[in-house]
Amino acid sequence: MRPVHIMDTTLRDAHQSLWATRMQIADMLPILPKMDSVGYWSLEVWGGATFDAALRFLDENPWERLRVMKKYCPRTPLQMLLRGQNLVGYRHYSDEIVTRFVHASKRNGIDIFRIFDALNDIRNVEVSAAAVKECGGHFEGAISYTVSPVHTLDSYIEYALQLKELGADTIAIKDMAGMLTPYRTEKMVRALKDEVGLPVHVHCHYIGGMAPMNYLKAVEAGAEIIDTAVVAVAFGSSQPAVEMIVAALKESPYDTGLDLDLLFEIAEYWEDVRKRKKLKRGVTSLMHMEVFSHQVPGGMLSNLVSQLELQKAGDRLDDVLKEIPKVRAEVGFPPLVTPLSQIVGTQAVINVLTGKRWAVVPQEMKDYVRGYYGKAPGAMDPEIVAKVLGKDKPLAPDVRPGSLVTTTYDEVAAEIGDLAHSEEDVLMYALFPNEARTYLTMHQEGAEKAVFMMGEEINTLREEDSVDVNQIRELIKIVEMSDVNEVVVEEGGAKVVVRRGAGFAPAEMTSVTSAPAPSTAGDAAPPATDVAVHDDSERPATWKSIIAPMVGTFYRAPSPGADAFVNVGDSVDEGQPLCILEAMKLMNEITAEEPGVIREIAVGNADAVEYGTVLFYYEPLG
Repeated sequence: MRPVHIMDTTLRDAHQSLWATRMQIADMLPILPKMDSVGYWSLEVWGGATFDAALRFLDENPWERLRVMKKYCPRTPLQMLLRGQNLVGYRHYSDEIVTRFVHASKRNGIDIFRIFDALNDIRNVEVSAAAVKECGGHFEGAISYTVSPVHTLDSYIEYALQLKELGADTIAIKDMAGMLTPYRTEKMVRALKDEVGLPVHVHCHYIGGMAPMNYLKAVEAGAEIIDTAVVAVAFGSSQPAVEMIVAALKESPYDTGLDLDLLFEIAEYWEDVRKRKKLKRGVTSLMHMEVFSHQVPGGMLSNLVSQLELQKAGDRLDDVLKEIPKVRAEVGFPPLVTPLSQIVGTQAVINVLTGKRWAVVPQEMKDYVRGYYGKAPGAMDPEIVAKVLGKDKPLAPDVRPGSLVTTTYDEVAAEIGDLAHSEEDVLMYALFPNEARTYLTMHQEGAEKAVFMMGEEINTLREEDSVDVNQIRELIKIVEMSDVNEVVVEEGGAKVVVRRGAGFAPAEMTSVTSAPAPSTAGDAAPPATDVAVHDDSERPATWKSIIAPMVGTFYRAPSPGADAFVNVGDSVDEGQPLCILEAMKLMNEITAEEPGVIREIAVGNADAVEYGTVLFYYEPLG
């Protein structure tokens, strides 16, 4: 008998893939003790997009979420997904920030670190892997699996051997796009077992429907661990259902030994959550099945749908899915996994929405083409490189991209100042400055001892705090039955907040993390004279407009405290940057289409703009 082990993704990847990472800690707490008793190899609870989504959309502290989950799951190892030098963000962070973050994650409850790099560039894994080994964590090195002319079995084995040299305890095949097939899986697992010799962990998204077959061939070939999710958040762009896999392997040499009755009891809880919150079920559609053509991962697919709906362009999804493979080939076939999935996907969206391929290029795409994210797997189209880089030079091949980021912890701590009360607060700010500043500003009250979300209680009251629990329950009823969003009661030295949770009021969020952060000393507001307002009758007929090619947030400068790209009266050349439009988590430079003189800046700095909003008026030269 060689029982296979199960990692459960319900609390991280599954709801990230299906529910846009909107699961709240209040949804998890009641069922965590039972999930802890199942006997899983690990529970994936953290990392990926769950960190910034907690801040952006849920008004929750991601560190506190982790601590609470560890408290309620003392027996089962907790696992996170770490993007190498990107950590849980979308860019590289300095070696010091990476090391401190890993140590803090271990200290707060993470036992197993699945570390991957979107480009399978080992240089981007070195620092985080060393930090995991230093703090006594389990280092699982992950291979970002994809299909392209430059991705071969030999290349994957070579990368796995590099991960082993860094001290990997297990090797994961990360099939984020559902591109594995049963016989590819068998061949790859056997090769890893024979040539690398570490335990193999297989992670497949259901998407095209092959994941269960892949798992069967994987365990037959020697894989020790596979990933599943509770049925309420399984299938579609998520993982296969644990109930199905456990039942399929019963009475086989690979029997998991897990209790199906207990799993169904847990499944009923999550099904009730899904119904109550009106969240969708994972379903494989023709669009999902076409993953074998467009190669778009499940999480990326759901994000694309959300992005296009936000841009009021939901009907353009087919066009975007056709554009993605073109963009991917032009930039060297990067695996479509975060952050490259966002970078390639957003470029495709922009190409489609503007109708001009590569006319608007996000800063992140420029950095990727320069080599700042790592080495591209294949050769890039020279014409695209020339168009994107202009006069800029690519990074020298012997330079490790992460070494270019030199921000120190002390610099970050000084910048956030008294708003941060712990190393975790400083690290949160280092990764997501705007969102962390907003959150920490809103939660300055150190006296707050408890937060009660509608329907669920997150109780951190001390025993010596004298608070009437019955009174709190009455307050919860008041909030549930009224339009009141928050009630605050101070009693016995404790402060209790009863707040309408985002999951129970999907149209209204308790947090305003999507709003621009409060200004810091270096943020200069645009001069009032530069944002003149004219009606159409006042504008000369020679003026032309520059409009927003997408929904986003308008910024006049490349970064806080920097000089504005242009001011009223400035002459500009074709291709010269005019502003940043932050959209779809990326910073998109809007450039001049022809030489001219800026006559009017039509929106204010940090203003939210809709598709088609006029940003500038200019007068062409010549």
